[in-house]
Amino acid sequence: MRWLWVLVCLWNVAAAAAQDPLRPAMDTAVARVQPSLVRIQAVWLDYAQGREVKREISGSGFIITRKGHVVSNHHVAGRATRLVCILSNNEEIEATLVGTDPLTDIAVLQLVAPAEREFPSVEWGESDAVRVGDTVLAMGSPLALSQSVTRGIISNAKMIMPGLLRQRERFSLDGEDVGALVRWLGHDAPIYPGNSGGPLVNLQGAVIGVNEISFGLGGAIPSNLARDVAAQLMERGRVIRSWLGLEIQPLPKGSGRITGALVAGVIPGTPAAAAGFESGDILLRLGDTPVAVRYAEEIPLLNQMVSALPVGQELPTVVERAGRELTLHVCTVEREQAELRQHELKEWGLTARNISFQTARELKLDSRDGALVTSVRPGGPGGASQPYLMPYDVIRAVAGRPVVSVEQLQAMTEQLLKERTAPVPTVVEFERRAERFVTVVRVGLQELEDPGAEARKAWLPVAVQAITREMAQQFGSNTLTGVRITQVYPQSTAEQAGLRVGDLLIRLDGEPIPVSQPGDEETFANLIRQYRVGSTPELLVWRNGQPVTARVELVRSPPLEREMRRYQNNEFEFTARDLSFFDRVRDRLAADQSGALVIEVKDGGWAALGGLRSGDIVLAVNSAPVADVLALEKLLKAATVTRPRFLELRVQRGIHTRYLEIEPNWRIP
Repeated sequence: MRWLWVLVCLWNVAAAAAQDPLRPAMDTAVARVQPSLVRIQAVWLDYAQGREVKREISGSGFIITRKGHVVSNHHVAGRATRLVCILSNNEEIEATLVGTDPLTDIAVLQLVAPAEREFPSVEWGESDAVRVGDTVLAMGSPLALSQSVTRGIISNAKMIMPGLLRQRERFSLDGEDVGALVRWLGHDAPIYPGNSGGPLVNLQGAVIGVNEISFGLGGAIPSNLARDVAAQLMERGRVIRSWLGLEIQPLPKGSGRITGALVAGVIPGTPAAAAGFESGDILLRLGDTPVAVRYAEEIPLLNQMVSALPVGQELPTVVERAGRELTLHVCTVEREQAELRQHELKEWGLTARNISFQTARELKLDSRDGALVTSVRPGGPGGASQPYLMPYDVIRAVAGRPVVSVEQLQAMTEQLLKERTAPVPTVVEFERRAERFVTVVRVGLQELEDPGAEARKAWLPVAVQAITREMAQQFGSNTLTGVRITQVYPQSTAEQAGLRVGDLLIRLDGEPIPVSQPGDEETFANLIRQYRVGSTPELLVWRNGQPVTARVELVRSPPLEREMRRYQNNEFEFTARDLSFFDRVRDRLAADQSGALVIEVKDGGWAALGGLRSGDIVLAVNSAPVADVLALEKLLKAATVTRPRFLELRVQRGIHTRYLEIEPNWRIP
């Protein structure tokens, strides 16, 4: 009966598919678009805690030219330092970033391939022709899986960010309010993380949108807007837009007006301010174009119109002020990106960027000169100075020389540290709000200090635990004190003397061993250290309820883990040290085990991205064996000179051996 039920279900599914009138059109649309789909694997750069942090992310895209131009989202590829595209046939091809536009969340990539190679491409559709109820297909690679297709309908052809969300926060990318220009195509075809950048397709197989967001409904950037942005990015690598400096809101509901737009604010220092616009004006006309913004859904259209104006054009603009119409003459300027690119300054322990026009206005800065601090590494040079540097501080001068830009600060740092091996105390002048501070920053990378070897004293080669009162009672005594052996180190004098795991050491040369609480084991170690190396004190041992005496030769204590030589690599952001005696015993390594033990891997560094973990033992670098930390340091320093594309590490991880590929973007000294 169970098999019969399964067959009936399968028959019903097949029958339903056969009765779907849209199936032939869907099959045709998928066949047209699928060859041009790509899955994008990217190494994304973020900046936090004074560091450049690398993350692996995935997204989707689609090929729009035979030459291999790929459209995706800015939030997928715009800040990527490495891009790999997986085609529909599973072929992997590297890609470069042609250009990106955070304001519309569109990026264009170029597949790296021979010039004669041609790729399958898609056609753009007309997003203005889309209507509510149209069937659409969302195509892409959700959750980094292989390509998939979901089906739905257009639910809202003029979707904006919900009002409640707009009041709390904007959907911003790199400081840009994406909703200022984008009015999404809302649809109910399921999309998930990884679908970003994939095409929204109609039943004719044309791309009518670029999937971007999901708020219950999916949201796609309309194809007409995406097509124009992609064309500009392919032509010049960036988008040129006009700007006036007006902040617009819909007409007040109680105004009774049906034309015009409310000028909510005028940004100081902009063309609108120079032309005499004032907050509260009703904007009626821009040039020959009447303006009507009654609803929030109409703001992106007005912003698109202003953006498309020629840069440098003077416009007669009509506003209503206090019941009178005024004509103001405003000249458009090119709109600058809201936030400029961030840089990591390792020698300062901070990240910084140049100051954009918008940032200068928001922070009320008198000048755009300087380097704007965006994050600070706790305990780093900038974070340890007094007073310490903070995000939004502006570095104005270093060692008495004015700082104009981050690039100049980098050049000054290189000159400052030239032929210096230790951090250099440097006077730094910075601005915080309306105040001007001076501090001293020890600029430079701090090398790990040699912890130094401790004096080698007498040592009994066993590991022990305290005999607690509860344990003593179980052994039949309320007064028993001392230590219990938990490990006898192999091939040691303790093993030769016959000591065993489980032995209770209760007297040392006739004196009680006063250990009765966990944590007091060091007391026993201190008693042993009072003897000379080579001496043979008498131990009273309690074994299986019987007293036994033993004499054990004390040996020189092995170096502790904190005494081992260490190496910190700032390029890949990990730290390693030599293997200690205790590492070999604890992990049951061979006595002649070579390698360098990784003790720290910073999250978001190249080593972490390549899969290196704390506890790994590095055995080889690009096939060259690693005997110890000095060998590792030598090999990695040589690699910074040759800069191979891949750095292959062979590591031992527990009982397993792994080959890890690190693919860094080498810093230029």
